[in-house]
Amino acid sequence: MSRWWQGPGRAVRAALDDLVTTLYPTDCRACGGPLLRAGLSPVCDSCVDGVAEQSMTLCVRCGEALDMEGVRFAGQFPVEGLVCSPCRMAPPEFGRAVSYAVYQDELREMIHLLKYERMRSVAKPLGRFLARAIEMLEGEAGSDLLVVAVPLFPSKERERGYNQAVLLADAALAELKRSHPQWKLTAAHGVIRRVKDTRSQFELTPKGRRRNLQGAFAVGDRAALTGREVLLVDDIYTTGATARACAQVLRRAGAAKVWVATASRAQPEMIAAWDDSASRDAGSSVAVWDAG
Repeated sequence: MSRWWQGPGRAVRAALDDLVTTLYPTDCRACGGPLLRAGLSPVCDSCVDGVAEQSMTLCVRCGEALDMEGVRFAGQFPVEGLVCSPCRMAPPEFGRAVSYAVYQDELREMIHLLKYERMRSVAKPLGRFLARAIEMLEGEAGSDLLVVAVPLFPSKERERGYNQAVLLADAALAELKRSHPQWKLTAAHGVIRRVKDTRSQFELTPKGRRRNLQGAFAVGDRAALTGREVLLVDDIYTTGATARACAQVLRRAGAAKVWVATASRAQPEMIAAWDDSASRDAGSSVAVWDAG
């Protein structure tokens, strides 16, 4: 019976899409092309489908793209695997950070729509990307994880109306509950709080970014963390300053391990370009530093 209804159901859906998009035409907020399907999302299917998983050689610890020299150097340490120089010199408190795609093009536009234009519906496709990133940890991370979104400072969250990391985390958990029902992922976003209203990261040097986040996060309920593995999630991993700071606080509060997953990843050449342009045009680069 269900198969009998699938055909008519698709036909009705297609007719509804044609009717709505004809009577109320609108454009994709990412590419500017026409939206051909009725729904709440302001982004077309082509833009969502155009976001491709990272394919370059990555550091096994933080996910940074390695150039050929870095691959040759890291290859001298087969036990550790391919580890970038920053992780080798100052290992982070988290076990591994994974991201689905590079922060560029359609993905960048979608994140901006969510964070700065209050388009909450974009959290659903972004949450699917986050879910794909989390799947990379399967078999390495534990099967029972506390999922914690990187917190915003309270006044900033009130101004935005929500924490985009929480929306992405909840969308990813809903996706994974269907695809991986055996994986116990429990949202615990209130475990860590941002207690310091930090400066925008974009205008700071790497050392300044780390100093800016000192004392920025605190754990309120240590009992909830003791001996547990934690999955820290966010929209974008840039320099890793925020992920490192949160992981350090979580580990000191008793977390057994911390893993990091984000929908997107800024790679080194992008960060260098932002650093070069920040002093010339600060306003155009503010968005990329919100996650650190």
